[in-house]
Amino acid sequence: MHPTTPAIKGWKIVVAVLAVSWYQLGENLRELSKVHDVHVWAWILVGLVVVALIVSVYSALAWRATRFNVTDDAVHLQTGIVFRQQRQARLDRLQAVDVVQPLLARLVGLSELKLEVAGGHGSAVSLAFLKEADADALRTELLALAAGLQRPTTGDEPGVAEADAPIKSAVDAAQDVPPTRPSLTKRRAPADPIRTVFSEAPERPVYELPMPRLLWASLRSGGAVALVVVVVATVVAMILARDVGAAFVLFPALLGSAGFMWTRINQGAGFRAAISPDGIRLRHGLTESRAQTVPPGRVQAIRLSQGLWWRGPDWWRIEINVAGYGQSKDQASETVLHPVATLAEAMTAVWLVLPDLGVPDPQATLDAALHGRDDDGGFTPAPRRARWVDPLGWRRHGVLVTERALLARSGRFTRQLDLVPHERTQSLGLAQGPVQRRLGLASFVVHSTPGPVSASVSHLDGHVAAALLDEQAARARTARAVAAPEQWMTAPDVHPGPAA
Repeated sequence: MHPTTPAIKGWKIVVAVLAVSWYQLGENLRELSKVHDVHVWAWILVGLVVVALIVSVYSALAWRATRFNVTDDAVHLQTGIVFRQQRQARLDRLQAVDVVQPLLARLVGLSELKLEVAGGHGSAVSLAFLKEADADALRTELLALAAGLQRPTTGDEPGVAEADAPIKSAVDAAQDVPPTRPSLTKRRAPADPIRTVFSEAPERPVYELPMPRLLWASLRSGGAVALVVVVVATVVAMILARDVGAAFVLFPALLGSAGFMWTRINQGAGFRAAISPDGIRLRHGLTESRAQTVPPGRVQAIRLSQGLWWRGPDWWRIEINVAGYGQSKDQASETVLHPVATLAEAMTAVWLVLPDLGVPDPQATLDAALHGRDDDGGFTPAPRRARWVDPLGWRRHGVLVTERALLARSGRFTRQLDLVPHERTQSLGLAQGPVQRRLGLASFVVHSTPGPVSASVSHLDGHVAAALLDEQAARARTARAVAAPEQWMTAPDVHPGPAA
């Protein structure tokens, strides 16, 4: 890793120690300083210096013990001083590669490379921190290897690819120059650039979020409405109680609403998407810049949602499920495909995940899925008796199965559309409560990887839901049999699936 990594990581520990110490001992220190005057503060200063030295030494030792290696099949990361740990991220299970730049790292030109794999909680591998150019070069190599390309074994010493050089195919580039990779036992000099034999894949911009739309959408969001309600309630409480202290009761709610709005703006600033042979590329972030690359076929499900206050301009928030992202602490920023999309951009975002929806007129189908009700667009709706369990939203419940995906529509006030490609179906289920059983209704559930999308269709006719369960299981089995390989640039090994 870069030599300045200990300084970037260590300051967080120092701040945490200071915060905890002041919270626990602050009042005692103030009382003690009144008795012993300046000597107490001198000892406090000495203590801070000692803590800073200990943290610096520990961070430096941790940096010396951290190293990584990239092979044709996996990324190996070795960490630990007292307790050693070696982790391995298989490239054929790579779900996404992110280049993250926190504010402090961006100021010194460093980046963190995060590899998300199809595993449980904590399965991601983080390489922090690398030079920005090194992180980009390593991302290019990892995506090429994950796609199924191979390094050459003969040739001359490679050079670092220039950003403005003509883009060649990865296969042609691999025939020109050979690889050189560091090992876990031999340390690469930090000043040397990471070299790669693969050229960066070209990309085509697809959409970009203007900052005025993001700000206006944030003001029209549910968080803004909650903020206004909290402010009004605070003012009313102060007037009725004739005491300013009444405002402190509602202060946490005020802080939470303001924090929600700031998070949406901070994460959505500069949001733009592009398409490349490596997959979907997303870039966004104000204080923390994030560049995500989601390889082809890694999106498990997609959700389009629209709150009541976005109805006028017809804006949609688009989120996705990607294996590995769903259990991350940064899920709120990692799983967004578009924070505030127009109708045209929403349809484009769906096309990024599902280039072929499997219907003659995809635009009309999506329009009916987003705005329609009952059987509009060929959807199978909830029967009329469903109004007894959902009197307001029953007409929006519906399901449509195309050749490529299952579409689940719901929501009267907050509209919602979930799309699950057949080959990405994890499991299926039926749910039926006592009232539903009495009315002959059932809810159909499509299970996906952890994430914001949980597709289901409530209050279908019981016989329809049961038949859909059997049919969808057969479709998912057939679709998986002919799906593209995990290494998307290798030839697919197609086996005919069982007859539906």
